[in-house]
Amino acid sequence: MNRWIVAITVMLPTLIVIVDTTVVNVSLNHIRGSLSAGIDESTWAITSYLASNAIIIPMTGWLSRLFGRKRYLIFSILLFTFGSLMCGSSWNIQSLVFFRILQGIGGGALQPISMAILLETFPPHQHGMAMAIFGIGTMFGPIIGPLLGGWITDNWSWHWIFYINVPIGIASILMALFFIVDPPYMERMKMKIDYWGLLFLVMGFGCLQIVLDKGQREDWFSSSFITWLSYISISSLILFIIVQCFTENPIINLRTFKNRSFSSGNMIAFFTFFCMFSSIVLLPIYLQTLMGYTSFLAGLVLGPGGIATMITMAIAGKLITKTNPKAILAFGIAVTSYSVHLMAQFNLLADFNTIIWPRLVMGVGMGFLFIPLTTLTLSGIRKEEMGNATAIFNLLRNLGASFGVAIVTTILVRRAQFHQVHLVEHLNPFDRNFQLAVPQISQILQDKGFISFPPNQGSLSVIYSQLIKQASMLSFNDVFYLLSIMILLILPLVLLMKKGKADVPGAGMH
Repeated sequence: MNRWIVAITVMLPTLIVIVDTTVVNVSLNHIRGSLSAGIDESTWAITSYLASNAIIIPMTGWLSRLFGRKRYLIFSILLFTFGSLMCGSSWNIQSLVFFRILQGIGGGALQPISMAILLETFPPHQHGMAMAIFGIGTMFGPIIGPLLGGWITDNWSWHWIFYINVPIGIASILMALFFIVDPPYMERMKMKIDYWGLLFLVMGFGCLQIVLDKGQREDWFSSSFITWLSYISISSLILFIIVQCFTENPIINLRTFKNRSFSSGNMIAFFTFFCMFSSIVLLPIYLQTLMGYTSFLAGLVLGPGGIATMITMAIAGKLITKTNPKAILAFGIAVTSYSVHLMAQFNLLADFNTIIWPRLVMGVGMGFLFIPLTTLTLSGIRKEEMGNATAIFNLLRNLGASFGVAIVTTILVRRAQFHQVHLVEHLNPFDRNFQLAVPQISQILQDKGFISFPPNQGSLSVIYSQLIKQASMLSFNDVFYLLSIMILLILPLVLLMKKGKADVPGAGMH
């Protein structure tokens, strides 16, 4: 079987699943208005998808063994396609949330299954190229999602952000039927179902994803809803780990973590996506709230970085066969850290070129980071355990992104409040700069035809609005600087990884 046809077969549905993670965000107001839903109700259309994804991803390897991987792959694409069709046909917000859950259950399995099939289809010395193919989808999906969602919603309607998945899903099912073949160790096998493990996993990861997604909006532990969900999540995950250590057929084989490279690689993946995904989320917020960019212009800033990542991944896929992957990984981490440090230098006068340059640098860094990281993490895993290993890797990568967004948005708000308090201290009649600014701004307003009563009220309003913007800008600087330091602190973990055999042509999987 031509390995490139297999690659296209597994990456096509995976790409639309990743796009669907972010495509709804920009259409939320249209959906809310169309279905007569409140703001909190409408956000469940995003949260429900993420939560069901988080539940299914760690179960993928186990479900593939239980039902047979090809059979489970086709079922997942079918469920995702059906969920997409019904999401577009939703008649109220409750039906949309239900069908988004179905979408998430179907789509969650596709990332780890695609990664496992690619690593098995390509020989070990081509694993770098296989992960370049996978990486292009995972990196480009979150970038194209908001742009595609905005364009479809503006030119057609929000229903079509879901309907567009249907023909792609049908094509993917047909391709999977013809081109995917299960190896003997991935065919259906009889197993005793671990019901307790299943229950604790669903409760643990489902509640955790809701806490991360809703925490900042609900002011974290001041909300009894978030507090109780946190208790349920922590206790369920502890019980899940205990059950997995003693059951005969665990849903997640935690013994895989005995592999040092695998453990180190998963830690690097968690913290890398914590920092990288957070910065990609913060950048459009900075552009739209402080710089006045439209959604489309903010997307234009993100887009070139995605293109840079794709080009760099192809280069990294070739380099990994010729040099030590650990050196490429360390270089990628350093470049990514530098790009976020450049973002920490942004200000309210930054032009388009100043803003787009750090994003391009990050694209280069992520391209050199993702390929060697994935290859070093998974090259030492036996083929029989690859489904379990890729499920864990994708789970921790996604959790890193979720933790990152939840934590940095909270820090952003807290630091903005901190800077606002300190800047306000200078807004008093005894401050020399304040004394000079008030009459100057007042004169400018009068020259432009604005008359304020009482005198200077307009200038005070202008000064305070600028103060709030400056406080917000300083909080963005703080968060970007913190993220750049966090990425650098990952570097020592690279030393714990083994070079592996993926970089040696003809080497076998051990």
